[in-house]
Amino acid sequence: MPELAISSDKVGFLIEKARQFDAKDIEVDTDEGSNGSDDRMIDVLEDDGEDPVVREISGFIAALSDDEKIDLVALMRLGRGDGTIDDWTDLRREAAEGNRGRTARYLLGEPLLGDLLAEGLEEFGIDWSGERTTPVN
Repeated sequence: MPELAISSDKVGFLIEKARQFDAKDIEVDTDEGSNGSDDRMIDVLEDDGEDPVVREISGFIAALSDDEKIDLVALMRLGRGDGTIDDWTDLRREAAEGNRGRTARYLLGEPLLGDLLAEGLEEFGIDWSGERTTPVN
């Protein structure tokens, strides 16, 4: 079984944050004037381009080592079905070749990122579950 350069705790944190991001919807009513208590805070689920979760994910990924970023991309691709655990070396090589300093943007552009990362960890037989509200070092 191949080794991961990134810890399952770090991936678990990103899974949870990515799922928060994936829950967002496009902004529908940009001129609405109601207050939060009247509209049941529905606007919190709209993506207005100023999402603090995106900034948190981007900052977290930026602080990772190159090997951790490569594993993160390879895990997403593994979870997406681009290969099997036996193809891990190839998935990592392809992730490294495509690493152009835009890892966060690339990953955040992938629909259901959290689910894909979770599926990638499952291929390694790793249980990532557990409550995380802050990143684990």
